[in-house]
Amino acid sequence: MNIKQLIGIVMVLSFTGGYGQDMPPYLFPSGLSDSLDTEKYAKPKTSFWDKEVVKIGFVPTLFFGATAATWNSREAIREQRNRFIPTFKYHFDDYMQYAPAAVTFGLKASGVKGRNEFKRSAITYATSVAIMAILVNGIKYTAKVERPDGSSRNSFPSGHTANAFTNAAFLDREYGLVNPAYSIGGYGVATMTAVGRGLNNRHWVSDVFAGAGIGILSSQLAYFFVDKIYGNKGDNLSLLSQLESNENPSFLAIKMGSVAALESIVEDEEDETLARLGWEAGLEGAYFFTKNWGVGGQFAVAGFPFNKSRVSIPVNPDTPEYANNADIITESLGFLNIGVGPYYAVHFSDRWNLMFKGLVGYSIAAQGHLKLKYDSPNQSLEESQALIMASYKPKNAIQFTAGTALTYTFASSLGATFYADFNHSQLKYNYSIHPDFLDPGDPQAFTDRSPFNYMTVGIRLTAYF
Repeated sequence: MNIKQLIGIVMVLSFTGGYGQDMPPYLFPSGLSDSLDTEKYAKPKTSFWDKEVVKIGFVPTLFFGATAATWNSREAIREQRNRFIPTFKYHFDDYMQYAPAAVTFGLKASGVKGRNEFKRSAITYATSVAIMAILVNGIKYTAKVERPDGSSRNSFPSGHTANAFTNAAFLDREYGLVNPAYSIGGYGVATMTAVGRGLNNRHWVSDVFAGAGIGILSSQLAYFFVDKIYGNKGDNLSLLSQLESNENPSFLAIKMGSVAALESIVEDEEDETLARLGWEAGLEGAYFFTKNWGVGGQFAVAGFPFNKSRVSIPVNPDTPEYANNADIITESLGFLNIGVGPYYAVHFSDRWNLMFKGLVGYSIAAQGHLKLKYDSPNQSLEESQALIMASYKPKNAIQFTAGTALTYTFASSLGATFYADFNHSQLKYNYSIHPDFLDPGDPQAFTDRSPFNYMTVGIRLTAYF
């Protein structure tokens, strides 16, 4: 073998090994390929989490799971809205849904380089909107779910929310690599749009979760198909890949979960608990000084609906055999929780991290009523009167929260998180009974104190900065 053959072999080995591809035997002199360990240069296997179907469907699946989990709690969540803001009616969500897309095209028009050039971005955006519109309208007019305000039967899923998250995903894909603030702002606006649909009583919570899932899925599918057609033509990924990102996992997140009390909150005369599984929604964030340690906090609202109790009440004391059926309705317990404390992160890979937190904060409780809603011979149950039997007011209390969260990062600065929290406080309840429901000599007011522990399990949409 002369020196030219040797140099040629070394160059072939260097280039093909560097790209991790299999090397055909015709590149080598006779007999050399037989002794080469080709497994050493085999193309590395794609992990499960790097497969395209997982990247496309993982986050939408989480939102669709949240849709199913909150389906039976829709009316309980709306009850909280009706108790605190029954007359809320503002149309900011009609316009806010378009903001992320407007920002994206505005940046491109001003010459700020994003993931793709203008033409390719426009085609991708049009494709994502088309997919979203087909999915939303196809489901809307098949499911025919009535809106919470009763105005029509096209509530599920939320079209405003789907459009907002399609636009937010578009902004994230185009400019998230340039600056994570774009991703945070886009998804923040989309979240406010979704919240606005609930506050305006136009959609159930399950509608907006489904809309968010459809919006992100539509954008993911559009980029998948358009990237297959265009390849590397018209993108700036090689340029953007040179930008350095912050390695510390500082984040802002929106979250939604189910809560379960670990002890009975209120019991009836048969010692059966009246509390059902509740819900939690809120914001959470932390600033990390290193890759592992940070400080942060949360702002969350939690509600615990109660079951109805059915009772019989005599119409006339002289004729007790005639009775009306009635429901005893307990307005749900509501809490606004604020907490701060340390966070610790463990990084398994570039895509996965596990966080632990310990928070101390304040729990602000809402006042509620126990109502007697009875059947009237001339009215339906919906039209019948409701009398206040008693009122309750939990005192505000110090709350301790310990939790863990597992995050999968599916974009440059965006992740989906499964979280579990344990919450503890020592509640003091003040009860006041209406005089019409008291026997002679009974106290009109009394106080009860008990520990209040509950678990929260849910998902977060996490944006890193």
